[in-house]
Amino acid sequence: MSETQVVIHVRFAPDGSVTAIGECPESLSAQEWFNRLSLTLRNAYQPLSGGRGVFRIARAEVEALKASGIH
Repeated sequence: MSETQVVIHVRFAPDGSVTAIGECPESLSAQEWFNRLSLTLRNAYQPLSGGRGVFRIARAEVEALKASGIH
């Protein structure tokens, strides 16, 4: 049985800053969460058109990142 995958959607402003992102912990801004995911999961990001992108990762990885006391 395969592990549950999560798709985290990201939306960018015209200047490239992150305006919205899924699964974001309350203690982080959208930009901080994107930066963390980008540094940790480099091969999991897929850019899309229209100022959007997605991370495709295992649920366990998302939970581990959230629980790691990021800040």
